[in-house]
Amino acid sequence: MNKLMIRFLSFGLIAAAALGVSPRAQAEERPITLDEVIALARAQSVNAAVALNELRTAYWEYRTYKAELLPEVTFTATVPSYSKSYSSYQLDDGSYTFVRNNYMQLNGALSVTQNVWLTGGTLSLNTSLDYLRQLDSSKDQRFMSIPIALTFNQPIFGVNSVKWDRKIEPVRYAEAKADFLTATEEVAMTAITYFFNLLMAQERMEIAQQNLDNATTLYQVAREKRAMGQISENDLLQLQLNELSARSDLTSYESNAKSYMFQLRSFLGLDESIELQPVIPAEVPPVMVTYQDALEKALARNAFAKNIRRRQLEADYAVATAKGNLREVSLYAQIGFTGTAEKLRGAYDPLKDNQVVEIGVSIPLIDWGKRRGKVRVAESDRDVVESRLRQETMNFNQDLFILVERFNNQQQQLEIAELSDTIAQRRYNTNVETFLIGRISTLDLNDSQTSKDNARVEYVNELYLYWYYYYQLRSITLWDYARGTDIDADIEAILRRR
Repeated sequence: MNKLMIRFLSFGLIAAAALGVSPRAQAEERPITLDEVIALARAQSVNAAVALNELRTAYWEYRTYKAELLPEVTFTATVPSYSKSYSSYQLDDGSYTFVRNNYMQLNGALSVTQNVWLTGGTLSLNTSLDYLRQLDSSKDQRFMSIPIALTFNQPIFGVNSVKWDRKIEPVRYAEAKADFLTATEEVAMTAITYFFNLLMAQERMEIAQQNLDNATTLYQVAREKRAMGQISENDLLQLQLNELSARSDLTSYESNAKSYMFQLRSFLGLDESIELQPVIPAEVPPVMVTYQDALEKALARNAFAKNIRRRQLEADYAVATAKGNLREVSLYAQIGFTGTAEKLRGAYDPLKDNQVVEIGVSIPLIDWGKRRGKVRVAESDRDVVESRLRQETMNFNQDLFILVERFNNQQQQLEIAELSDTIAQRRYNTNVETFLIGRISTLDLNDSQTSKDNARVEYVNELYLYWYYYYQLRSITLWDYARGTDIDADIEAILRRR
């Protein structure tokens, strides 16, 4: 009877070990794939919302810059202005008296202003009408019109800010768009980490549960065998310790799985009642990447290259500004027509010339080298920026080279880990059968179990590293290697949709 019981328990253990079936009841849960996790993260995670808001800020900054290049139409008016006051007045003999002012004034003006990016000046077209009415006994009224006036304001030696903005702002916006695309890939990288954290925890938990079931069965079988004198007391105690250790491991891994479950649900914005069951990716994209190809794609699409260009331009702009401040010469010119009369019609007929030309000069004669010093500081700052940019470029190239090497090697590492997992599982199943017939010791059985567990954990970890490197490579090159296309997005459509 004892031999029959042992054989029955043995077959149950072998079947459970071979199939990896846990006898405990499973709670209702929602299977979720890696692709689904990435899609949810991009759609509703906080990280994705932050990236979108940063893009929206950059978009409106760029729209503001574009608007500054267009004509600006402005209407100003005072309707009305009333004054009843006294002011001093000097008589012919040099003495002063006070005269009373009691009048009402109305005025309105319409202007169109355009920045001239080629020269950095400002060109404006104006028209205005003023009305003045005395409210004392004379009841006089006057109209003054400026039907048209063309005004040009031009700094001669100062820096042309509009021209520099035309160089810098498009690069800044292109950098922001590339940053957004990179951020979406980094959201995917975070999602991959959380997904595999939970997957690893659940794998460990399932391993612990299977080990506990096996340890319990082995202990029961060992007790029967001990009763028949087929194993030593030491082996029986070792199997009992194995069972206790398995129970402890299961409790710890269950706690970890719950923690990582909460982390992933929170990141994806899912309800806490949902029990996620990560599905191990069945396939990985077979991709081989060369460093030169990855570098070319990164320099063409990544925000890093645009960041380098923008910072270089900003350093050059600072130097140009400092040099422009060495002396100031500005030209102001206005031509047009004006008219004045007691009636509105007379203010427009006849018209008189209205011309103003001013040239202002501000040249410091003695400033103790202050402005020259600012030029030297700006030039030194530019040299520092250029040195940093060279170092950052070298670091970027080196990091990309290392990433490409790791990614290419990771495919082989993953194949080795998958094969090791299969072999370790088969070895463990064989050792269980061998142990039950008394041909190996508990130490050999424990060793095969440890190898099996480590091989499974290593396989999941290598799978995680492959996907993480893959999306890290995508985030840098902004290239979809699975489809063979660049990663792009209709930015304005995204901003309108959200």
